[in-house]
Amino acid sequence: MNEADIREALRPFNLGKMLDSVHVKDGLVQVALAIKREEAAALEPVRARVEAALAKLRGVKSAAVVFTAHREAAAPAPAPEVLPGVKAVVAVASGKGGVGKSTVAVNLAVALAQTGLSVGLLDADVFGPSLPRMLGLSGKPEVRDGKMIPVPAWGIVCMSIGFLVEETTAMVWRGPMVMGALNQLLTQVAWGVLDVLVIDMPPGTGDAQLTLAQKASLAGAVIVSTPQDIALIDARRGVKMFEQVRVPVLGVVENMSYFHCPECAARTEIFGHGGARAEAERMGVPFLGEVPLLVAIRETGDSGAPITASEPESEAAGAFRAIAARLAPALTATRAAGPTISIV
Repeated sequence: MNEADIREALRPFNLGKMLDSVHVKDGLVQVALAIKREEAAALEPVRARVEAALAKLRGVKSAAVVFTAHREAAAPAPAPEVLPGVKAVVAVASGKGGVGKSTVAVNLAVALAQTGLSVGLLDADVFGPSLPRMLGLSGKPEVRDGKMIPVPAWGIVCMSIGFLVEETTAMVWRGPMVMGALNQLLTQVAWGVLDVLVIDMPPGTGDAQLTLAQKASLAGAVIVSTPQDIALIDARRGVKMFEQVRVPVLGVVENMSYFHCPECAARTEIFGHGGARAEAERMGVPFLGEVPLLVAIRETGDSGAPITASEPESEAAGAFRAIAARLAPALTATRAAGPTISIV
């Protein structure tokens, strides 16, 4: 008498999925039937008949049929929304540092707010947070009910790791610490209800960028580059990264596109010109506009008064507003679809 013999003997009872296990050793047979607890009383006659039939088989010294009640696995709790009140999250990114990405992010956020949108700005560049200086802010953010309150400035609300550490502190952190800080900026800040959250992404295409792209469920990305070929190579990497994580690229901005001499008004294309536009066309993504290389952009950034807010009639402010206007259709479509932010 073996297990196969016992299973064959059980076939006439049509136990189906109830048959959980069969054990046979030295003529001792044990059969387990998996049922729900509330079915035990109704199925007791079946259990008794099966047990009696097995006990009569040749070679069986003892037969026991028992019920087992498997605890059903609880349904997984729904993943909490990372930014439940934010209708669209836009990343401002670059494949490398030094192309003015943070300047573009700050002025783009202010320009979007000037169109009537409620806008937040997250400085996710943990190793080089520049938002506090560029917005003229200092001090630590208020904490309510365990969450940091974004700091208002120039018509937007903002948060940066720079509010939590001294400006001269070197962030000598390994990957897990960086990921923890980014998660804190996303989940432990009371962002509230926003039409748009602009994220000033860290430069490059590493773990931090992938984490933000996944956890913040980006509505799209804006790639910042300068016109010269060496910067465009890295811009291509940025576009490819977002394509790989299925984040739409909303467009490319050419920063430091040309220089206007404040004395003679002559235009000089220091880094070349038009490279970002041509690259955007080659990659099949929108070209959002050109930002000139002007002393006033640097001065207002250093003084904590972004040029889009402090000199709204200037050439540079007009360039940023034009970029914001070209982004508006994509953001309007995202807002119409409702909140899309969920943890991945």
